[in-house]
Amino acid sequence: MTLEGLRRMARLFRILSEPSRLQLLNHLRDGEMSVSSLVEATGLNQANVSKQLKILLSAKIIGRNRRGQKVFYRIIDPGILELCELMCDKFLE
Repeated sequence: MTLEGLRRMARLFRILSEPSRLQLLNHLRDGEMSVSSLVEATGLNQANVSKQLKILLSAKIIGRNRRGQKVFYRIIDPGILELCELMCDKFLE
């Protein structure tokens, strides 16, 4: 693997090292959710949810679309779910 590839991998692992981001991804695995739904589902405050979504969005892990007044978020990188499942299986051993 190239040095650039290793840097990209390290960046992804840094992004996934925040538990609240993993919590958001876990809730988004079943489909789109709005910020307010994510706040309710996670118990995190709205400012933190928005901050973490922005980081996941900039990493192109999630996408968003606006419907009326609400913005809905979804996972656009299905490989991220495979990676999370692999890690979960590792920790459950």
